[in-house]
Amino acid sequence: MHAANAETTRRRRQLDPESAAWVDALEDGRGPRYEQACTRLHELLVRIAKDQVLRRGSRYLIAGPELDDLAHQAAADALMRITRKVREFRGDARFTTWAYRFVVLEVSSKLSRHFWRVAHARFDLEEWAQVPDHAGVDPVSQSQARELADAVRDAVRTALSAHQREVFTAVVNGVPLDTLAGELETNRNALYKTMFDARKKLRAQLIANGHLSAAG
Repeated sequence: MHAANAETTRRRRQLDPESAAWVDALEDGRGPRYEQACTRLHELLVRIAKDQVLRRGSRYLIAGPELDDLAHQAAADALMRITRKVREFRGDARFTTWAYRFVVLEVSSKLSRHFWRVAHARFDLEEWAQVPDHAGVDPVSQSQARELADAVRDAVRTALSAHQREVFTAVVNGVPLDTLAGELETNRNALYKTMFDARKKLRAQLIANGHLSAAG
């Protein structure tokens, strides 16, 4: 325990001034300085969240007030997580970079939940096909795309483990692999393996249900 505390102290001494100021203010957990830091950080997180949902929201049939509400919810939830975990900040990156990943993941999670709730949401098959792996997906005609999208959504719900579903939906939603790896305390290779296994399961179920050909 003493060695761990010493390492934390050493890392803190190496923080850039801006990161150190953020951590010192948020570690207090109370008082005017803490409240001011939370207000400033929330404003930053809202800007990031709005940028994310504006860039990605149209793919999930979300716009207008609902989009703005989602951004504010993501920022608020990210702020709560950051304040709870601020003592774990190691200083491997700037504090704002570290905080950025929390709100990106919150946006992705909320977009995912919205996506699965919307019965006719469009599943972007082109993006899915670009996810790194070697399983491959048979090409489909435009008329089959909606049917296949429905089948894929059902397969994601029923064929994947909770971890595979979390990784798959995060990657499809555009969460950077390095960000996702940091949040899940894993690495890119492990994520690639999870995606490979997930896509094999999805493809097997789609073939079994007659939505894809086993050839190729």
